[in-house]
Amino acid sequence: QVQLVESGGGLVQPGGSLRLSCAASGRPFGNSTMAWFRQAPGQEREFVASISWIRGSARLYRDSVKGRFTISRDNNGNELYLQMNNLKPEDTAMYYCAGGERWMATKVSSTYTYWGQGTQVTVSS
Repeated sequence: QVQLVESGGGLVQPGGSLRLSCAASGRPFGNSTMAWFRQAPGQEREFVASISWIRGSARLYRDSVKGRFTISRDNNGNELYLQMNNLKPEDTAMYYCAGGERWMATKVSSTYTYWGQGTQVTVSS
């Protein structure tokens, strides 16, 4: 059974930082793209960042997080991270880890087969 388990969310003040982690099990993801999506209350799920397979270096970001967020993965490919700096109130959402079947990074949620349960990020003073 494939599982993606997110951790690292929490409450942080504007301008603060958080590092999200996603642990994958049940299937190797080294040859697959992985991504972070988020969903705020009353809004649709939206793309945040994606990374290609471990032999690639492609990273895609949502415009509003460029320069503030960094996606990375470990050498085995089964741990995914999202370093979030200079957080803003509009970053408040449930953050989801996703794993795909293809190697190429993509922003399209329908291309991802596996999803975690999410970790809450709240940015507030």
